[in-house]
Amino acid sequence: MRIAAAQINPVVGDFDGNAQRIIASAREAAASGARVLVTPELVLVGYPPEDLLFRTAFLEASQRALRAVCEATASLDLHLLVGHPAAGAAGRGNAASLVHRGRVLAEYHKHELPNYRVFDDVRYFSPGTEPLVFEVDGIRFGVLVCEDYWVADAPRRAVQAGAQVLLALNASPYETGKQDLRLDAARANVSTLGVALFAANLVGGQDELVFDGRSFALNADGRLAAQAPAFEEALFVADLVAGPTPAFAVGEVPSEPPIEAQLYSALVLGVRDYIGKNGFPGVILGLSGGVDSALTLAIAVDALGADRVRAVMMPSPYTADISLADARDMASRLGVRYDEIPIADCFDAFLDALAPHLPGPPDTTQENIQARIRAVYLMALSNRTGALVLTTGNKSELAVGYSTLYGDMAGGFAVIKDVVKTMVWRLSRWRNGRGAVIPERVLTRPPSAELKPGQLDQDSLPPYDVLDAIIEQYVEQDRSVEEIVASGHDEATVRRVTRMIRGAEYKRRQAPLGIRVTHRAFGRDWRYPVTSRFRD
Repeated sequence: MRIAAAQINPVVGDFDGNAQRIIASAREAAASGARVLVTPELVLVGYPPEDLLFRTAFLEASQRALRAVCEATASLDLHLLVGHPAAGAAGRGNAASLVHRGRVLAEYHKHELPNYRVFDDVRYFSPGTEPLVFEVDGIRFGVLVCEDYWVADAPRRAVQAGAQVLLALNASPYETGKQDLRLDAARANVSTLGVALFAANLVGGQDELVFDGRSFALNADGRLAAQAPAFEEALFVADLVAGPTPAFAVGEVPSEPPIEAQLYSALVLGVRDYIGKNGFPGVILGLSGGVDSALTLAIAVDALGADRVRAVMMPSPYTADISLADARDMASRLGVRYDEIPIADCFDAFLDALAPHLPGPPDTTQENIQARIRAVYLMALSNRTGALVLTTGNKSELAVGYSTLYGDMAGGFAVIKDVVKTMVWRLSRWRNGRGAVIPERVLTRPPSAELKPGQLDQDSLPPYDVLDAIIEQYVEQDRSVEEIVASGHDEATVRRVTRMIRGAEYKRRQAPLGIRVTHRAFGRDWRYPVTSRFRD
């Protein structure tokens, strides 16, 4: 028996478009000989719909879209599992409807409602309690929705109700190492029950989240039988061999790409979908001659094409000649529109106007003025053209506040806000391995904001390998200062870095959203108070 997964890229609130994607997948699945098609979690409305779920009109539109799917697939001899929100006497449910020959035969509500990191299911849904098992050609299938197979209870209930194979609708966002976590959870909670699992996952970008697809078929022995491609839409099919313990025929499983390839693909997809789904004609960014803006430019071009990307170099009195040369070189290599708008005259005008009010020697005030002038220029170009400003700051800078509020933080989308500096270099070198678009000098020269003479990042920050290791432990692993020191870091450095992280919270609250690629990103994952006296 052939089982299929519709690994598709929905748009939140695009009921007609999402329904048509499901219908097209159903027709393709039926034509391929599939008997069952599994769609991702909440695919009919897009994921995550967040507080749209509180709107009655949104839920009613979802039901109309479900009826449209039923009508359009009535001629197909296909059992179709459709993910959507449902409202009834028992409350709102994160539902999977079983559709066959134009009718909804049954409805399953997700049992396990995650309420951690980026997930807020408890805010929106009531948990289901009853299993759903249905039979096709003598094989009994049990239904799960995403988190259900990360916990033992729902799979066990389905098997106790007679399920021989479990089918899971997923909306599982990408983060580094996520596929291994999914498979480990499935082996722990499903394989141990002696049944196979077939999981359909979303693909695409939705605001700061990116979904990587990689739908999979896992046999009862824990062996991965088949897996869909990563970061692209696909109709994923697997053949189920009947028997006392039905098992999926083992096919070719794509090898796990290196982490740099995964992260780069996630960032490209996140940019492409944020720009495309929101209807922006293109993007614009400040190109400084440094590695952060260089990587951001490469990602933008790979996501959108050179004709939809514009780079602007805005030299100040402290911009090095080699920065200008490298910016010109990179723009030429990628074929983007490139402009130079010097800010020296504007900077002097600000200094003259503020001189009576800023006594004393220059300090970070003058540095920040330069960054804010650049932001004004970029936003003016954005207003006139409709192109969205991409910010170029990385996670290391965002963590410790090494950035200018209303300056380099000003923009509409922060592409690498969840990528630490050491990974920025790794991603840049990986991208150059596919074609040298970033000048080598950009990757080797010491990083500098170039806002005062002779400035280097390391004048204000620990070495990036040290800084990033502390950020990983404090931000992503929630370790205390004492635990980080015990892992081998200098106590004074750890306390300094963690103090900077706490002190920059007010800046991060005002930063644009950006793509989440790690276990703990600033934004939905990180909800710390600005006003707090906690210090550990």
